[in-house]
Amino acid sequence: MSREILEAMNALAAEKGISSEALMEALEDALLSAYRKQPGSAKYARVELDRDTADFRVYELLIPDDLEEELLVEHDIEEGSIDPETGEVVVLPDPELDWDKVDEHRDRIDEQDVTPSGFGRIAAMTAKQVILHRVREAERELVLDEFRDRVGELITGIVQQKDSRYTLVQLRDRVEALLPKSEQVWGESYQHNQRIKAVIKEVEASPKGPSIIVSRRDPELIRQLFALEVPEIADGLVEITDVAREPGYRAKIAVVSHADGVDPVGACVGPRGSRVRMVVSELRGEKIDIIPFNDEPARFVAKALSPARVREVLVDDENRQATVIVPDDQLALAIGREGQNARLAARLTGWRIDIRSETEFVEEEDESGDEGVEEHTGMCAAILGNGRRCPNDSLPGLRYCGLKAHQALARVSTDLVAALAPLSVEEVEALSDPTIEDDDVQDAIAAVEAEAEELEAQFAEEEAAEAAQAAEAEAEAAEAEADLAGGADAAEDEDDAAEDELDEVIVDEADAAEEAIEPVAADEEEVAETDAEVDADEATDEDERAEG
Repeated sequence: MSREILEAMNALAAEKGISSEALMEALEDALLSAYRKQPGSAKYARVELDRDTADFRVYELLIPDDLEEELLVEHDIEEGSIDPETGEVVVLPDPELDWDKVDEHRDRIDEQDVTPSGFGRIAAMTAKQVILHRVREAERELVLDEFRDRVGELITGIVQQKDSRYTLVQLRDRVEALLPKSEQVWGESYQHNQRIKAVIKEVEASPKGPSIIVSRRDPELIRQLFALEVPEIADGLVEITDVAREPGYRAKIAVVSHADGVDPVGACVGPRGSRVRMVVSELRGEKIDIIPFNDEPARFVAKALSPARVREVLVDDENRQATVIVPDDQLALAIGREGQNARLAARLTGWRIDIRSETEFVEEEDESGDEGVEEHTGMCAAILGNGRRCPNDSLPGLRYCGLKAHQALARVSTDLVAALAPLSVEEVEALSDPTIEDDDVQDAIAAVEAEAEELEAQFAEEEAAEAAQAAEAEAEAAEAEADLAGGADAAEDEDDAAEDELDEVIVDEADAAEEAIEPVAADEEEVAETDAEVDADEATDEDERAEG
């Protein structure tokens, strides 16, 4: 084998990132296989390739009989038996040496040069095949190593072809990925040479090369698209904490800011909605709700049900269940079409969500009874955001139920749950803990009292505004009624005038009819007289004939 081939092998190894030593060892194995196919080849042999000159020699191993069986590779299964995995009859390959054992007994093994004459041409052809095969394998390994570390990343590819099961996407020259039907969004259609974005879902080795599976259904796609469009996310200032998605229809993402002064929702929306619009365009119209993350479950659940407005959220920390009370006109919006909005909110928050309208909630409360409830039925005294009392039973000997937010009201002079809004979860828990002294939570108590005063003032303003609106509505109703009455009188006058006019017309028409009838009557009298005269003449004629 020429030195030029050796130099070409080294250059190719450097270009493709292949170990030149691994390439040489593969070439030695290929030459040994080629030698064994030669007539009269030795039973045990090895090939030695000079790394500097590319010269090679084939040596026969002369192994003593008592050592031969010890040096052979051991097989776990015997020839002629049934393979339990395939169910086929086992046929063992030709005896092979265990080269680690051969090295241990090198002093007892003799060698002799058995290089065939004219083996150089076969060696050159073998070298070519080995080089091509190893280059393909090395390229596959490099692609496999590269993309295995990129699972979850966003990639852009060009659609090459598609069938009923897969869409083939070219990522770059000689690197392709599969977009299975199960990872496609229902309703999307991909055309030849169309450029699409997807996330790398899975990378596995296969006999034909790396198998790269990409997805357009994975929630990670939304996370990566926002990272592409929103610099604050790419820089780590804003984080998408959770994503809930029903591909092709709607998605909800929870965002949080890690920098003061950065609004996470505004950053994701962008100026005039430009950033979120780019993401929606790539997802082909899929709606996206951007929700600010909150450590307090009640507030997080309320925001997650956007765009619906929420009145109150009652949380059960032990069972991770939230009861959400919404205005009657917001119930359908909170649940969403076929329950979609509620499902996405539950996935996003990780809480079970039970949505009720205010009417339903009030009816349940009325069934329990509201008069004298505290003294007789033991209902919790906490006042919810809708102005109604909590329907839960109070704990024995206490005014409130077991919810920590309601227990915290025992230290303050208000029963309004909304007055706890300025407090953190930790402060609410501290207020609800009877073992903690009031002096240790004085700041929290003061904050609640101040918030209660503001709420009372706000309620008073709202009641005054509602009273003013009611008075204004009554005045408008009275004015409308007066206008209606005036209109009725005018209509009645118009009806009377029309009736008088109609009577006059009828009288005129009657007079005209009578005038028209008088000449006709006169004519009828003349005809009658004429008929009488004719009858008289006829009678006279008959008498004369009778006499004659």
